[in-house]
Amino acid sequence: MHFYRPLRPIAAMTFDLDDTLYDNYPVIARTTKESHAALQAQHPALKNYSVEQYQQVRQRLLLAEPEIYHDVSEWRRRAVEQAMRDVGLTRAQAAEGAREVMAVFAEWRSKITISDENHATLAALAERIPLVAITNGNAEPHLFGLDKYFQFILRAGPDGRAKPCQDMYHSAAERLNLAPERILHVGDDLTTDVAGAVRYGMQACWINLRDGNLMHIDDARLLPTLEISQLASLTALL
Repeated sequence: MHFYRPLRPIAAMTFDLDDTLYDNYPVIARTTKESHAALQAQHPALKNYSVEQYQQVRQRLLLAEPEIYHDVSEWRRRAVEQAMRDVGLTRAQAAEGAREVMAVFAEWRSKITISDENHATLAALAERIPLVAITNGNAEPHLFGLDKYFQFILRAGPDGRAKPCQDMYHSAAERLNLAPERILHVGDDLTTDVAGAVRYGMQACWINLRDGNLMHIDDARLLPTLEISQLASLTALL
């Protein structure tokens, strides 16, 4: 545990989900594979449709509508639908097909395993202070047993712009009825989690799970309050 700023009393903690509380890389790889296969199965013209072609559609959507970045589920649904329209499906066929593909995506996206240690840590913390999840992603914590630890969950899109924008940080502080400096945000990303939380006025804990060096990482724009390498270390702060 390394401290970079003085630690103030903590009345609540907010948590990023992906890559903070579990390893999201294999989850996304498997989900991408299964959902893309579901897209290819929608029509013979999509049989050899590549991931690269799909990514090009996503990029076109982002260029046309930059704000779609803040809702990754809607961005994905629209891209899947557009891919189907591009090969000649009707608007109705594409809409129905996109619903089917997104159902496959949702099924695999939340096949996540949480370590016993992280379960125990969150349970111990939740007994002491309110916990909140703040995510830019689209995993569903109730499907892998994390929702029970959180007072509420804020998700980019439905609950505001994606981190590092301040929307969800502000909503969390408001709903907790706490000044931002009394909240510690915990996350793995130095831009969305650390810089976003610090700019809003929260304290920030960088969880460094990949042996990164804060002094040699390009996106270390603002120093966190502290750095940890395992979630269990947080119990020592209360």
